[in-house]
Amino acid sequence: MAKAPVLTPRADDFPRWYQDLINKAELADNGPVRGTMVIRPYGYGLWERMQAEMDARIKETGTQNAYFPLLIPQSYFVKEADHVEGFAPELAVVTHGGGKELEEPAVVRPTSEMIVNDYFSKWVQSYRDLPLRINQWANVVRWELRPRLFLRTTEFLWQEGHTAHATYEESRDFAAHIQRHVYGDFLENVLAMDFLSGRKTAKERFAGAVNTLTLESMMGDGKALQMVTSHELGQIFAKAFNTRYLSKEGTQELVWQTSWGSTTRMIGALVMTHGDDNGLRVPPRLAQIQAVVLAIKGDEAVLAKVREIGDRLKAAGIRVHVDDRTDTPFGRRAVDWELKGVPVRIEIGPRDLENGTAMLTRRIPGSKEPVPLDTLVPLLPTILEEDQHLLLRQSRERRASRTADVSTIEEAVEAAVAGGWARLPWATLGEEGEARLAEHAVTVRCLLAEDGAVPDAEDAPGNVAVVARAY
Repeated sequence: MAKAPVLTPRADDFPRWYQDLINKAELADNGPVRGTMVIRPYGYGLWERMQAEMDARIKETGTQNAYFPLLIPQSYFVKEADHVEGFAPELAVVTHGGGKELEEPAVVRPTSEMIVNDYFSKWVQSYRDLPLRINQWANVVRWELRPRLFLRTTEFLWQEGHTAHATYEESRDFAAHIQRHVYGDFLENVLAMDFLSGRKTAKERFAGAVNTLTLESMMGDGKALQMVTSHELGQIFAKAFNTRYLSKEGTQELVWQTSWGSTTRMIGALVMTHGDDNGLRVPPRLAQIQAVVLAIKGDEAVLAKVREIGDRLKAAGIRVHVDDRTDTPFGRRAVDWELKGVPVRIEIGPRDLENGTAMLTRRIPGSKEPVPLDTLVPLLPTILEEDQHLLLRQSRERRASRTADVSTIEEAVEAAVAGGWARLPWATLGEEGEARLAEHAVTVRCLLAEDGAVPDAEDAPGNVAVVARAY
């Protein structure tokens, strides 16, 4: 009798496969309030690694971490009309506290532009105070009608950066720098994830922004996922909160601002980009466990050897875990580590010990071969880097093979519905065509210049629209 698969095959039911994997790999559970989630230790370990990698990149820009309150006075949200209109359907509002009705309701933080600006207006007095660059790691609440673990949840974790600058050019260039050198570098070199860097249309950009930059990635089923965004806020919030500075010339000027963020959505992206029918595949540079050394049986000599190898790998800078739980069947443990996507398994039993070898299983290419025990330490860094690059190459090849150049809206819809992306001239599509796409649950993911770069303006000649169905 054939063994039942641990996961629903992706080709049969991609959404079910995704839920199965999150459950079986012990990444997260649904929370008690609809739309919330409990992030389990293995899933949170991925987030901690993401935080560490991004936090270092953010600090290299001269940005400092801070923290702002979770509860924001409701009156702040009436100061900028587009912002409040954009977020109104998602707000959670506290009306009672301490057993009494509050004099003013408090909004549970959906984003922090409003409260940050209130304090920027106090902290910025002179051109000497600029640029002011602040980031916070926090949770936010946006009431989600169609929740899905990691991708869309009522409460999620994120970082949000907020900056104030003396000139428009400074703010524009900083938003672009964050997009390219913080987010783009992280996605490519840590998550091994291909992306397009583009400009959002007016319909899709952040509520209250004058321009939104986005990085869009293709998931395993051909749908798009907005990975991160970086917003040029112009002087919209500065006007609402009177955030001014005294210039060198002695005049009072409004600041120019940016905001930018990334979320635990990236864990969902990791699953859908690199996962396969056997589970997760974690890029080695991200993995909190890069190699697991498994004892096949409880032989004392075997246990001593796996612990020795674990110590040697750890000393060599490999993030390693020794699995010597020989009271649990080896097959069950091997499947568990396969599901969790640990890049390398080193399996050792009595026969391997006699032969002076270990069975080396590489999760990402799916290969398995015996290797001499004394070659493990010098070998592992090389194969981890090879597998990191393999994941990025596979991600790039997927987008290239499933993106079609089309000339009509009908062809664009057909390509998106079939599970791919389409490129067509923005002049052919326009806002009217964008509305026609929406009738088929297809959206413009971003605009590109004719040469593939980020365009300077939405209506720049030669702009290309990339359209797809999206999460």
